[in-house]
Amino acid sequence: MTAPEPTPSPTVRAPRARSLPTPGARRAAVIGAGSFGTALAVLLARSGLRATLLARTGAQAERLGRERENREYLPGVQLPAQLRIEPAASGIERADYVFLAVPSHGLSELIPTLEVAGLGHRAALVSLAKGVVPPRGLPPTSVLSEIFGAARVACVGGPAHAREMVREGAALVAASTDEDLARSLAQVFTRAGVVCEQSDDPLGVELAGAAKNAAALASGATEAQGLNAAGAAAGHIFAEVWDYAQRLGARPESLIGLAGTGDLVATALARESRNRRAGELLAAGVSAAEIPARVGQAVEALESVPLLARAIRTAGVEAPVTGALGSLIAGELPLDAWVALVRATVPPPARWRRARPGLWLRAWRALSRAPRARGRKPDRRR
Repeated sequence: MTAPEPTPSPTVRAPRARSLPTPGARRAAVIGAGSFGTALAVLLARSGLRATLLARTGAQAERLGRERENREYLPGVQLPAQLRIEPAASGIERADYVFLAVPSHGLSELIPTLEVAGLGHRAALVSLAKGVVPPRGLPPTSVLSEIFGAARVACVGGPAHAREMVREGAALVAASTDEDLARSLAQVFTRAGVVCEQSDDPLGVELAGAAKNAAALASGATEAQGLNAAGAAAGHIFAEVWDYAQRLGARPESLIGLAGTGDLVATALARESRNRRAGELLAAGVSAAEIPARVGQAVEALESVPLLARAIRTAGVEAPVTGALGSLIAGELPLDAWVALVRATVPPPARWRRARPGLWLRAWRALSRAPRARGRKPDRRR
């Protein structure tokens, strides 16, 4: 079965297809107890939702419940007493919001299990991934919308380092084609003390996150060769994904704000960034297969960049740097060849806007018709 093409984000509000539950009845389930999933569950509990963190195994759930701390992925953060912790097999049948806190490459396996787990027909599905879904390299909301309908699908982006998010706050973007859903999510995060922008361009927000991860990995792989090369690598990748976003109908300005460049700066400054660290390890000669064990967590860009590069190429967009980064990850391109390509790549020329013939003549005639030019004093009564 062929995977669906990404659905362009509309510029107008989608028809309201469902009514959100009243605040007092809201329940949220977070699938995935990694660092970000755990941090998000803490925020949801603080916001007043009846939140449940669904761990991968029963043993992990039992340990988190007993210790009230995720010592493996988010040490030093106390889990609120009101946050329930259960194994993923417990189900999600009573959840009003289901947050998918798994890497994008794991979504294709998770999605078919949601209905089996009791997903309600009105429950909202919120992707937290910053990558694309195999095998076609589609953004997560595109895949989810095709199966469950766009009106109940959203994503969250923006600079949100997990530990800082629960201690000092973050700057998130809640995006959905359904205005009520985006507003509702923003209100949830605001009640938890987190700034949250609303967006009706989930496709753009997701591609911004994918570009950020790819750019962070690329700059990490290039930094030892010079900051100029690292900056060029990140800039080339953002420009290539920008062109791809336009081709799909997303609004490229989504790549400029919190979800794109804001998130990239936060990642570039964080020495503990998984994607940046993965790039550094690639540059040191460590294979992509070994890197997750070295980092201690999944590294989304290692899986997503080759898929993203192929999807961009299939769409007819030139993406030499993103494609070369995929080859570097696959071990098909040596580091020195990668750096040389980054330094030598020249983006396509600007689309010059030519002035129409007679521009200056028309401007002069317009000025000549001004009151002062005709010998009259200008009207100063206004």
